[in-house]
Amino acid sequence: MRHYRWLALAGGIGLAAAVWLYAAKTDGMNVMTGPKAFATTASLSPGLARKITAQDLPQPNPPAVLPRLGMYMHFAAALAKPGKRPENAIPNAPAGFQVEIFVSSGLTTPRQMRRAPNGDIFMADTGAGTVRIFRGIIAGGKPMESSVYASLPRAFGIDFYPPGPNPQWVYVTNTGTLVRYAYKNGDLKATGDPEKLIADIPSDGGHSTRDIVFSKDGKSLFLAVGSASNDNDDKDEFHRANILEYTPEGKFVGIYASGIRNPVGLAINPETGELWTSVNERDNLGDNLVPDYVTHVARGGFYGWPWFYIGGNQDPAYPGKHPELKDKVIVPDVLIQSHSASLGMAFYDGTMFPPDYSGDAFAAEHGSWNHSQGAGREVIRIPIEKGRATGVYQDFVTGFTSAGTAWGRPVGVAVAADGSLLVTDDGARVIWRVSYVPTRN
Repeated sequence: MRHYRWLALAGGIGLAAAVWLYAAKTDGMNVMTGPKAFATTASLSPGLARKITAQDLPQPNPPAVLPRLGMYMHFAAALAKPGKRPENAIPNAPAGFQVEIFVSSGLTTPRQMRRAPNGDIFMADTGAGTVRIFRGIIAGGKPMESSVYASLPRAFGIDFYPPGPNPQWVYVTNTGTLVRYAYKNGDLKATGDPEKLIADIPSDGGHSTRDIVFSKDGKSLFLAVGSASNDNDDKDEFHRANILEYTPEGKFVGIYASGIRNPVGLAINPETGELWTSVNERDNLGDNLVPDYVTHVARGGFYGWPWFYIGGNQDPAYPGKHPELKDKVIVPDVLIQSHSASLGMAFYDGTMFPPDYSGDAFAAEHGSWNHSQGAGREVIRIPIEKGRATGVYQDFVTGFTSAGTAWGRPVGVAVAADGSLLVTDDGARVIWRVSYVPTRN
């Protein structure tokens, strides 16, 4: 928990003054650095913190055996398929936190979530092609009621417009389109047909998720489009590996940021108003390359893909290519264990958790398909100080494996109206609820 210390300032005639010194959120954390910061799924432990820096990165492995033309996605689907969750298996969280099942049945592929201004939780069940609503939390940590709000094949991104307490529209994406539904607080079902605003989102090839979020002032709609391949730079990558900017009416404004291989999750930092993203980086360069990351996104920023990574590190597939870009590559704020598959993210704006958690970011690490020992399968906490990350992230919810069998895959995170944290899991096909229950002496 955040704490403060007294510092006595002594002068020539004795004690002159005393001031409060602010203690950073990370001061009391056990932070692993250097080679020890790199993780496998088996090494995750709630409360353990890590800080990976650009200087810690190993050299890339020789060119990969797997093909580079997008076929790796087929291998990924086979290798990442989870086992069945053992009966009564529950993930782990730090002391004082409790994990329980919020929604246990009726879900096909639960993925992105957003909290509506009135507290309802909207969730995209991508496999079912529906947008679900879960309202309230009753005794036992279950929703008070639920409803299918609308149907849209492969639904994923969800957000509300205009920002503020009384939105008039719910925006929803699938891989190729963005639509919006007329909405007022309390609607449990769409009251009319969707209005199609964008019909030409790049959609061929890999990376199908299309998250969306509005700027704090409501003037911009940000739309995340992942790459079509692992690390190609051909014509199929036009307007891919980008965060695109549109008006709320769906008019294309431009590329907000580029070189971001697969920006699966988007969020607005409520303190600074900055756009943040949770990113899957490239594969086939080794267990500890290239780190996934969570970062604030600079307008016009270039993050390296496919020619560079994590600053001016050249991808071995493109030796000497685009030297003019090397010094322009932005190093992300928080580097995460490679192949963790960082997906949805959210900022904590509740009051249930201890005060130290206020404003922190949470991100879901879906889990690896090509790490030799397995990586990811957790929810991480990113301490935020005055709107900024320090590079540290903390294992928060772990234990999505049992007896060597990986059964859970966290995807989306959202803060419920009561301050608990909700996590979709498309492996176990449930929604988890993480609440804080302080111990009593």
